[in-house]
Amino acid sequence: MPASTETAEHGLYKKPVYRVSREDSEHPVILVCEHASSYIPDQLNALGLSPEAAKEHIAWDIGALKLAERLSKTLGATLISAAYSRLLIDLNRPLEAPDSIPPRSEIYDVPGNRELPESVRRYRQQTLFTPFHQRLDELIDARLAAGREVRIVAVHSFTPVYHGQPRRLEAGVLYARAATYAHGMLDGLAAHGLNVAANQPYEIDVLGDMTVPFHGDRRGIDAVLLEVRNDLLRTPEALESWTDYLAPLL
Repeated sequence: MPASTETAEHGLYKKPVYRVSREDSEHPVILVCEHASSYIPDQLNALGLSPEAAKEHIAWDIGALKLAERLSKTLGATLISAAYSRLLIDLNRPLEAPDSIPPRSEIYDVPGNRELPESVRRYRQQTLFTPFHQRLDELIDARLAAGREVRIVAVHSFTPVYHGQPRRLEAGVLYARAATYAHGMLDGLAAHGLNVAANQPYEIDVLGDMTVPFHGDRRGIDAVLLEVRNDLLRTPEALESWTDYLAPLL
C-alpha cells in the first residue's frame, strides 16, 4: 500500500530509513541495530521534548551503533542499522504493541506522540517500519536461498539507572529459542569476569519484541539480542574491549 499524502508528516522522512554495511559478507551473522539513531526531522520539534531529553536513552540506544559497527568491521559481518529515532516508531516492537509509538517513555512524556492521528501512525509504519523489516527479510532470504547458515544478533544498550534503581548488570543476552547460542555467549562473557545474565534486564516477548521472534525464532534461525549497559560504551577503549569480548562468541 503506498504511503498516504493525507498526513501532516508527508515528505518529512527524506533520508534513507536504514543503512546496510557489508551486504555481501560471507559471515553467517547479520547484525541488527534498530535503535541506532536519535534523529527526528526538525519540523517535528523533537516531538515536544527538550533538546537534552531528545538525546537521552529514550530516543536511541546510546553506544549501540558504535559497538555494532565495530563488531561488523571486526567480523566482516553484515550490519543493518536504523536512521531514525525509536520515538517516531520503535523498530523492535510489533505494530500492535502499546509502545510502538510511545506517548511516554520512562520518565518523559512525548507530546508529539499523544493523540496521534491514525493517518500519521500509518504513515510512520509505511515509511519507517515496513522498509526496515522488508530489507532485513531480504538479507535473510538471500542467504537461505544460497543454502548458507544465518544467525541474527541485535545490538542494544540499557541505562545504568532505571526509574531511580541502579543496575549492576553489565550485559544481558536475550533469547527465546536460541538457548545454545545464547548460553555460549553468556559463558564466554562470564569467563572475562563480567556481570552477565540471560534474559536480563528484559525478556523476549512475542507481543513486545520484533527482531528475535519475527526474523529469528519463527524461521528457525538462531537469534539473540545483546544488551550492554550504556555507561560501559562511552569511550573508544571501552568499545574496543566489548568488541574483543563479543566478536569471538558470535
